[in-house]
Amino acid sequence: MKALIFDVFGTIVDWRSGVAREASLFLNRHKGHPADPAQFADAWASRYSPAAEEVRSGRRPFTRMDVLNRENLDTTLTEFGIDVRSIPTAELDDLNLAWQRLDPWPDSISGLERLKTKFIIAPFSTGNASMLMGMAKHAGIPWDTILGADVVRAYKPMPDAYLRTAEFLGLPPEEVCLVAAHNDDLAAARRCGMHTAFVPRPTEHGPSQTSDLEPLEVWDVIAEDLSDLARLLGT
Repeated sequence: MKALIFDVFGTIVDWRSGVAREASLFLNRHKGHPADPAQFADAWASRYSPAAEEVRSGRRPFTRMDVLNRENLDTTLTEFGIDVRSIPTAELDDLNLAWQRLDPWPDSISGLERLKTKFIIAPFSTGNASMLMGMAKHAGIPWDTILGADVVRAYKPMPDAYLRTAEFLGLPPEEVCLVAAHNDDLAAARRCGMHTAFVPRPTEHGPSQTSDLEPLEVWDVIAEDLSDLARLLGT
């Protein structure tokens, strides 16, 4: 293996806590809205997959994740009883940037820095490049390069997302390893000829999470966290 590519939302950063934190400030500003910020984060995030499926199916031209999130924000606010027409567009746009202001898991940065000494490390995400650059600046994520979904023009689990990422890195798939907390992502990578490494994030979806608590297949590497992954890979 020459390169490690990483799922970002959930594997590297704690998206739920970060979005809930910013949603809480926003909801409190607007008449002290009683909505649970974590429920708001879940509702907002749940709209991404159906929106991305419109792109994957070809029913919609490729559209960046930050655009999809912004559209879904309006729908989510409406669901929670907030009139988006009463809120300045600039304030809504700023809330949408919550997806760039996410904090890494405690082991993420130190683990990545160790892994970087031996491998090329890069994000492999549904996020677009500018979103991932903003996140890297905020969180201090030490990527060697940033390839977003808008670079490969495909959303996971489409094979093109995996194969074009390897192509942009100048490597055959068998020299690339996907690191992810999601079994379905790893399964798609394996079908494309990549190595696989599972790192569980048992609180990604909150304290009642029921999925991806353990590996569902015999992945090439199974680690407790990124520090353990670095140890297993000899860095």
